[in-house]
Amino acid sequence: MIPKMLCRLFVLLLVGVGCGLAQVTVPDTPAGHMLQAWLAAFNSGDRARIETYVRTVDQSQSVDGMISFRNQTGGFELLSIESSEPLHIRFRVKEKGGPTTALGNLLVKDGQPPKVGTFGLRALPPGAVLENVTMDAGERKKVIDGVDIDLKEYYVEPTTAQRIADALKAHESKGDYDAISDGDAFAARLTDDMQEVSHDRHLRVDFSPFKMPPRSEPTPEDEARFHHQMEHDNCAFDKVEILPNNIGYVKFDGFMDAAFCGPTVVAAMGFVVHTDAIIFDLRENGGGQPAMVTLIASYLFDQPTHLIDIYNRKEDSTTQNWTLSYLPGARLAKQPVFVLTSKRTFSGAEEFAFDLKNKKRATIVGETTGGGAHPVSGHAVADYFMVGVPFAKSLDPVTKTNWEGTGVEPDVKVPATDALATAEKLAIEKIQTKKDSK
Repeated sequence: MIPKMLCRLFVLLLVGVGCGLAQVTVPDTPAGHMLQAWLAAFNSGDRARIETYVRTVDQSQSVDGMISFRNQTGGFELLSIESSEPLHIRFRVKEKGGPTTALGNLLVKDGQPPKVGTFGLRALPPGAVLENVTMDAGERKKVIDGVDIDLKEYYVEPTTAQRIADALKAHESKGDYDAISDGDAFAARLTDDMQEVSHDRHLRVDFSPFKMPPRSEPTPEDEARFHHQMEHDNCAFDKVEILPNNIGYVKFDGFMDAAFCGPTVVAAMGFVVHTDAIIFDLRENGGGQPAMVTLIASYLFDQPTHLIDIYNRKEDSTTQNWTLSYLPGARLAKQPVFVLTSKRTFSGAEEFAFDLKNKKRATIVGETTGGGAHPVSGHAVADYFMVGVPFAKSLDPVTKTNWEGTGVEPDVKVPATDALATAEKLAIEKIQTKKDSK
């Protein structure tokens, strides 16, 4: 039975949700009760309930991130329980606000109270057939050997790639993986072991309990589904508004496909073009496409500006990213700019902050970012496993440095929850100083 503390949490979160979770029988296990607690908090959309869930059992989650995701999906309907153990459950859900079906994976760390160890949702491709995959020694070896090959061929730091491969082989030979029969647990353990050596948060192994189709060019149907999802998510733009004192506020949680989402950027930048200062909120932004970073940054400069270089190790080539010479709509090159960051700000979002800070075009306000400066690509290593291999590195064109492992340090360091209010005060001061100088 579930410990009393989690029972009390579950009852607290479930109040007011009604019997919407009763359509599927959820196992009476710690993992089952944790799933119910997550669904109840998430589907409620209520900040207080979500804060209770995050604070009590899953501090790796972000309250604002969960609320934003809830608003995008409309919540989730539980369709089925795919597999169940006392501390591990797989389940299938469908978003209420759209057609996407996702496979969920939840592992619970036993304790008083139990806490979430691993939680993930993965959109299921059309026609995917879930399989009950049990890892054995042969399957584990196949995954490790595949990871070894891809790291040595693609990883941006060859010496580190060798050290990672040696560490995985050492764990394997000592029998550290022998008791792991679950694919998710094996992927999580390999990820931990690789990151322990590399400290590279882009480097990871992922498991899916269905066979990955051979890689090929996306079909028109694939493109249509992808574009529909981006439209549904408004290209990750969450809020664009004018705050008091004529301060523009733009919150977006990802750098999506610039070719498709360009019109959304044009509309957002056009809305704030006549403001006296601009705040970009990247506190929940996990990164994305470098071309989108370049597109949005280009609006903030009136002269060609060399933003970043990207060095590809396998090709031994460097790509220079400059601001774009042509943009639809007016530029916003005169307004003071503030970028809000948190420890969750990662990858491409960090590049945006890094570029603007180094070019002295923005004041960074908030927390030190996550520390991921290596673009990544996915490689299938076995029927059910993929490894994300960082194949390149971002480098400042002048200092030849980046933010890998260290993050982008804010100019004004405050807790992420205080970043917006702090940036507003700073913006008002800048606006007033500009007025006084006239």
